Amino acid sequence: MKIVSEAKAHGGRQGVYTIESEACGCDMTFAVFTPPQAKEQLCPVVWYLSGLTCTHANVMDKGEYRRMAAELGLIVVCPDVSPRGDHVPDEPDNWQFGKGAGFYLDATEAPWAQHYRMETHILSEIPALIANHFAADMGRQGITGHSMGGHGALTLALKNADRFKSCSAFAPIVQPSSADWSRPALEKYLGSDPEKWRRHDATMLIEDGARFPEFLIDQGMADGFLEDGLRPWLLAEACEKAGIPLTLRMQEGYDHSYYFISTFMDDHLTWHAERLRQK
Repeated sequence: MKIVSEAKAHGGRQGVYTIESEACGCDMTFAVFTPPQAKEQLCPVVWYLSGLTCTHANVMDKGEYRRMAAELGLIVVCPDVSPRGDHVPDEPDNWQFGKGAGFYLDATEAPWAQHYRMETHILSEIPALIANHFAADMGRQGITGHSMGGHGALTLALKNADRFKSCSAFAPIVQPSSADWSRPALEKYLGSDPEKWRRHDATMLIEDGARFPEFLIDQGMADGFLEDGLRPWLLAEACEKAGIPLTLRMQEGYDHSYYFISTFMDDHLTWHAERLRQK
């Protein structure tokens, strides 16, 4: 693990790091904020997964999470959203696929399968580094994210309920297998059989029996992607049928941007801290 930068913030430390990723076959960058409490004790970990076209830097620069994370004693980990590098296959004219659009899954189709293994990167590679290099209590992990990252947070939590003790999302893609801006990506990464997409679709995971204690979702009502891409009511229907408690907050006037995310970031971190404190 190489240090790109470190700076003191709110009594803690904001760092950016790179590793040679075996999963993705390239250098991968991620950010970690450690609160001041980490100097004396192990702290819970909250993962933040970013959305389409983003990197680790978007939430680090615009998410406004450090003050509350420092107050609550939370380590916040912000991975990148896809593999990077000139040798990594891409569709440079398609912002919904390739670099910047890893969808937090392990691709199975050529040529994507060699590098697009974000699920393994998130679940195996980075956690090993967090456990070894930071004062992290890996028995208390929560996960959140925005848009494509909200999709990632929901699906990874549903598939790993023994690891993640809390889950929330900002404007998540709740049913990527049927949304216009995500279905083509699933087909390219996983093949044309829709059955293979079910493990990467929150609503279908729930339909197939996956369970999680509860979810918090914030969704802006002025979000331009609400009707065609995000459709949180589909998650509400799935959770209601499965008996999963869901707090869905439709926020009047808010769009899809980091102005929206930063407004409700404190609420989400508090939500995670309350649940991780109980474990």
